[in-house]
Amino acid sequence: MLFTDAGSQPVLQVRNLRTEFRTSTGVVAPVNDVSFGVQRGQVMGLVGESGSGKSMTGYSIMGLVDKPGRICGGTIEYTGRDGVTIDLRALTQEQMRRIRGNRIAMIFQDPMMTLNPVLRIDTQMMEAVLAHEAVGTSEARRRAREALVKVGIPSPDDRLLAYPHHFSGGMRQRVAIAIALINKPDLIIADEPTTALDVTIQGQILFEMQKLCAESGTALIWITHDLSVVAGLADSLSVMYAGRIVESGSVAEVLESPMHPYTQGLIGCAPSRSRRGQSLAQIPGMTPSLARLPVGCAFSERCAVVQNDCQRSAPLQTNISGRVLRCFHPVRQKYEINV
Repeated sequence: MLFTDAGSQPVLQVRNLRTEFRTSTGVVAPVNDVSFGVQRGQVMGLVGESGSGKSMTGYSIMGLVDKPGRICGGTIEYTGRDGVTIDLRALTQEQMRRIRGNRIAMIFQDPMMTLNPVLRIDTQMMEAVLAHEAVGTSEARRRAREALVKVGIPSPDDRLLAYPHHFSGGMRQRVAIAIALINKPDLIIADEPTTALDVTIQGQILFEMQKLCAESGTALIWITHDLSVVAGLADSLSVMYAGRIVESGSVAEVLESPMHPYTQGLIGCAPSRSRRGQSLAQIPGMTPSLARLPVGCAFSERCAVVQNDCQRSAPLQTNISGRVLRCFHPVRQKYEINV
């Protein structure tokens, strides 16, 4: 049975989120005035270069920002299946612990951020169930076994009795993904979880994620730098640069007709767009240090269409034909979605 209520209240609505770190060189904001929403049963892709703030956005939503970092602005509104909306920023640590791993789960890029090296896999997976539901150990074990099967781990009964060091890196990542799936949460934040997996297993994981969203209404934020993954997985796409979302819209609109020069640069440098023997296209320069952002638009020093106003003030978020954009001089460019 497919979930059909995707047009209702968003399961997550982030508004003007700002996360700061006070360092010896000044205040750094890896998440700066970030806003987006994710509907039930929908997949949102969050893309950008390394250091753009994608992962820190996920950590901020989960309440996992360590000192000296702090969330200093904005709201993170979560709406449960009972229709009640709460601001995650207003919760105590204990209240957030009850939600984290149960109704909201995160899959980390490094599986050892999820797994305890000295505990057996069955202990860790069953605890993920027993910590949030009053079920017996046999039911918890059944769910753990079922989750391992979903992510393609062979001999699940034997694997449940193993320790993390008995697994390869890719197998550990699949266990971490299984733990995130085990409670069928309302929202999953996936931080490049398939980077270490081979193509066959990656396809299986993506299929299971899409199936979970379609059948149970789980919302998914997929953080990645790989446009080819989000092209086939996501419903909407947000492009992040230097701590801000610079363009967002439906995945078809953004990939077919990007308007921000940075989005155009990301799509243009995809390897599949270069002919055999031709050099890869690239965005000139480097991502600026968040401690020393240029005056005006953060992308101005790398932009091919930069003008004087871009170097004087940062563009505000605007809505152009349903597309959310931060750019003074957007340019439409047509592509085919084959990244």
